[in-house]
Amino acid sequence: MTNPIYLALDMPRLDAAVAMAQKVRSHVGGIKLGLEFFCAHGHHGVHELAKIGLPIFLDLKLHDIPNTVAAAMQAIHVLEPAIVTVHAAGGRAMMEDAKAAAGEHCKVVGVTVLTSLDESDLARTGVGGSAHDQVLRLAALAEEAGLDGIVCSGHEVAAVHRQWKNGFFVVPGLRPVDGPANRAAGDQKRTVTPREARHAGASVLVIGRPIARAEDPVAAARAIEATL
Repeated sequence: MTNPIYLALDMPRLDAAVAMAQKVRSHVGGIKLGLEFFCAHGHHGVHELAKIGLPIFLDLKLHDIPNTVAAAMQAIHVLEPAIVTVHAAGGRAMMEDAKAAAGEHCKVVGVTVLTSLDESDLARTGVGGSAHDQVLRLAALAEEAGLDGIVCSGHEVAAVHRQWKNGFFVVPGLRPVDGPANRAAGDQKRTVTPREARHAGASVLVIGRPIARAEDPVAAARAIEATL
């Protein structure tokens, strides 16, 4: 992958999302479309973004019984996504069925611990130990289930990379060192810089606000790309 940056485009207006993708298409390696975008625009919206010619990452975080998740994966075959997410906490059988139902060229990755969560949040859900330990546990389960990789924060990717040598690792919650979005991380609690994540072993860098909400999105994307 020549450019690991996937631009997160969870925008309520389809025309705005298409315009943003067209504007920065030469400085990103793909487009990430999440639950907000998919619920608002569905298959039509994905098709419109796909026309730009960049790989599409459907960040749907599927989490249900194995049969339902497999059916959902089959329903999105026509969209030809490059990457799709499922929740690793859904269990081994669910992940196995998700991978079996995915398209031939689609990477299925398991979401481990959301970057909006920390240890206190996990404790309230009954998960003991650190976020780091939980990520490693779910990464091991995802590898056993035959997934291509996982989603984790930049704080854990180095350890997971040591554990899973040939895994495919997606890292969200990234904030450039000198960007205003780094000083206002919003709902992200476990952030690192794009360069730190890439150096630690990230395969894909998911970046949204630091580019999409910048005064000059092209300059912001180019500046991030130059640090890698």
